[in-house]
Amino acid sequence: MKKHFLTLCVMFLLPLVAYPCTNFLAGKLATVDGSTLVTYAADSYALYGALYHHPAATHEAGAMRQVYDWDSGKYLGEIPEVAQTYSVIGNMNEHQLTIGETTWGGRPELEDSTGLIDYGSLIYIALQRSRTAREAIKVMTDLVAEYGYYSSGESFSIADPNEVWIMELIGKGPGSKGAVWVATRIPDDCVSGHANQARITQINFKDKENWIYSPDVVDFARKQGYYKGSDKDFSFSDTYNPLDFSGLWVCEARVWSFFRQVNADMDKYLSYVKGESSERMPLYIKPDKKVSAQDFKRYMRDQYEGTELDITQGIGAGPFNSKMRHTPLYFELDGEKYWFARPTATQQTGWSFVAQMRSWLPNHIGGILWFGVDDAATNLYVPMYCGIYNVPECFSENNGALTVYSPTSAFWTYNAVANFAYSRYSYMLKDIRAHQATWEDYFNQLVPAVDQMAQGVAVEEARLLLTKFSCDQAEQSTQSWKELGEYLLVKYMDGVVKAEKDGKFVTNEAGIPEKIGRLGYPEEYLRLIAPTEKKEVNINK
Repeated sequence: MKKHFLTLCVMFLLPLVAYPCTNFLAGKLATVDGSTLVTYAADSYALYGALYHHPAATHEAGAMRQVYDWDSGKYLGEIPEVAQTYSVIGNMNEHQLTIGETTWGGRPELEDSTGLIDYGSLIYIALQRSRTAREAIKVMTDLVAEYGYYSSGESFSIADPNEVWIMELIGKGPGSKGAVWVATRIPDDCVSGHANQARITQINFKDKENWIYSPDVVDFARKQGYYKGSDKDFSFSDTYNPLDFSGLWVCEARVWSFFRQVNADMDKYLSYVKGESSERMPLYIKPDKKVSAQDFKRYMRDQYEGTELDITQGIGAGPFNSKMRHTPLYFELDGEKYWFARPTATQQTGWSFVAQMRSWLPNHIGGILWFGVDDAATNLYVPMYCGIYNVPECFSENNGALTVYSPTSAFWTYNAVANFAYSRYSYMLKDIRAHQATWEDYFNQLVPAVDQMAQGVAVEEARLLLTKFSCDQAEQSTQSWKELGEYLLVKYMDGVVKAEKDGKFVTNEAGIPEKIGRLGYPEEYLRLIAPTEKKEVNINK
């Protein structure tokens, strides 16, 4: 069983309720360079962070493909293979097609345990068989129509260098093949997002160019007794995934936090995510200014800073403003239920990416999967070109596992840094962010030169060049992160901090630190703990 078959984005381990995965999207007229953008955080407490690779292949007539549930590894059956499949690096194929997802579950009675195709298989089969977003939508919906849909409700981000789509899909129940679904193209000058809550409401049935849907998307809801109104008033989200408080506070809030960073008017939807207003947040918006791939990396690192949901503030963050909240996301006291805020950047992330698709370049050069493992707040997004032939050893799914430590694994290296930082977050995060900025500035300066070099040679030579570049950057930056972890250990050992000058620790001739700073605690925290500590008394009275 491959490691990525260990739960990708949904965990059915009761009583834990998981709200994993986040996607943000941008059309080509909403970005500074005309690229399309899609992000994906693959979040799960049982997911090992790795970069998957499916090489291009030809298949003989009659060849079959085995299908395994992406979450559990359960064998579901087999389907006929196609004659030609495309190369896939992570969630982007050689044609720059990218697919991401977030799970929302929806009505549990619509899950079909007899289905043959789960949501993870839908993604990777479509990437291997499709060249454009529209082709992928057809491949995915044809597959579930013919073989049945095994998983619960999903939102899919499906994008190529020219178009960005969101598709939402849910099954029809045990023994009922197929699914009900709707897909809409995000306007080129807009951004969108989804985070474990269905977001498509009314369907524009007249706009056949930008809306695609199953013929029975409304009739099935009527048959099931979910809906009685007219077609024009039908809302996919409200019918198949009705909002509840957790859908707002834990899921929609992540999209709101993204929206408010690109459009100042979106602050008004804070009351919506708090459950105080019934006005739905829009599916997509125009940003106040055009966004970049680097901006999207920053949005993926969001922890609600600057809002009342800020996960790094309050007594739950402890004295050093830690973002760590031990799960589950809720707890009950005295008959009341309380929820922690759930930011986009979370410790449970296995891997995440910012997919950048550039239509003006040849496909093997145009697609970059900015890939990172573990918590996005403390990771590094490394450029992986979609035309590469293999993945770096540090990102390999065969290098370590969730229960097997590997010193050469990027996942374990980044986890070591993040887990150490959570204990003194307000101090260490500054060092980590500086390291992030240095590397990503370097990447952003280097990529245009690599683009130009790859355009100046034949395709085969270019792909070899891009493979070496991508793998080298991953290995070198992972080694740098290992050194960062060692530096943080030395600097902050035992709750003190050693003074630095010009990037070096200040010591005397004997190598002994000349200045040691004791971190202590902030005053607001001291006021909280003072009643539990011993107050000094005057023993000389």
